[in-house]
Amino acid sequence: MGAVVALEGLLAARTIWQAGRSTAPAADGEPTGHPALDALLPQGGWPRRALSELLLPADGVGELALLLPTLARLTRAGGIVVLIAPPYLPYAPAWQAAGIDLALLQVVDAGPRDAPWAFEQCLRSGACSAVLGWPRQADAQALRRLQVAADTGDCLGFALRDARHAANPSPAALRLQARQVASGGIEWWVRKCRGGPAPARAFAAVVH
Repeated sequence: MGAVVALEGLLAARTIWQAGRSTAPAADGEPTGHPALDALLPQGGWPRRALSELLLPADGVGELALLLPTLARLTRAGGIVVLIAPPYLPYAPAWQAAGIDLALLQVVDAGPRDAPWAFEQCLRSGACSAVLGWPRQADAQALRRLQVAADTGDCLGFALRDARHAANPSPAALRLQARQVASGGIEWWVRKCRGGPAPARAFAAVVH
């Protein structure tokens, strides 16, 4: 007879889940630079080694402002940040003013057919601290490949997508949806998060 593994040992290692027992997730996320948002997320920030999906009503609603504090901190620490086929040419002075080390910011110009491959390869490479992509037609299988690649490459992945995809399932560890409010600002709602239920309140982005 094979060795019997103690049940308590399995529970301690979180190999199996026990009904009725809740465990607080470790706050080991990558800080977003927005304390109010970190307080909403079960891991206290962006999930590491994972894909985060930002669902947008349109391009340019504040999604980059949400990410810039993290990207700036990563480049200050010597990490490489890669943008895969952004819809608009990044305005270098604005990125630099936000604290990004431009020497560590790479922009990959790729067509619609090559961009998903480039996104996956950069995530998987182990050479990047964060990779941003704008996949237009990615299905659940394609997103799963990105999630696995981010885990393999120990990288923060960000997929910026149209809000119409919110109705579709996604393997991303975190999904945030942006909604415009009457004041002209943006609220970010957590639609899915690793480590706990989605918060019932939104993070209101500050309008500059």
